[in-house]
Amino acid sequence: MIIAAGGGRRIGGPEALLHQGKKPLVSQMIDTMAEAGCVEVVVVLGAAADQVRQTTDLTAATVVVNRAWGTGVGSSIRAGLAALTDETIEAVVVVPVDMPGLTAAAIRRVAALPYPDVLVCATYDGLRGYPMLFGRRHWSGIATLASADVGARPYLLAHKDQIVDIACDSVADGSRIDSPELMALYGLSIPEQRVGV
Repeated sequence: MIIAAGGGRRIGGPEALLHQGKKPLVSQMIDTMAEAGCVEVVVVLGAAADQVRQTTDLTAATVVVNRAWGTGVGSSIRAGLAALTDETIEAVVVVPVDMPGLTAAAIRRVAALPYPDVLVCATYDGLRGYPMLFGRRHWSGIATLASADVGARPYLLAHKDQIVDIACDSVADGSRIDSPELMALYGLSIPEQRVGV
């Protein structure tokens, strides 16, 4: 699941419109998930969803539009989980679109044990980050507790003894793009938005 719904007020535009060179970051993330072996990819759009759909090839993913994206990442996680209707899927990898340094190797490392009762978090310098792996048995609890801009954090805190931490420092960059300075560092840009989209 790729969360690409935020308005990106700190970076000057919607996260789903981020480009690295000429390629949309959301397209790169879909490719990375596929390379890692994810059998189904769900992209949750929100801000500028119509423009993203018009300018980005999303045919390799199931697209969900979170109309309540302004309430925070919690609603996007709920929308993404609701879209996973295939009952044979036992766990879901969750990543935000604003991680240009994420690699298929990190996703494979976190998703190595895709069982219904797992909770896994990548760590960078000992701090938890993305990707995360949520087993199916946790989905309803995560959806119930996911709130505002903290997403799954309340559920994870309540189940901290069950979380498996997997160090990903050696295979990925866990930075999230939350400032114009980081955008420049990673060579990212946001194309001009069309009025009325």
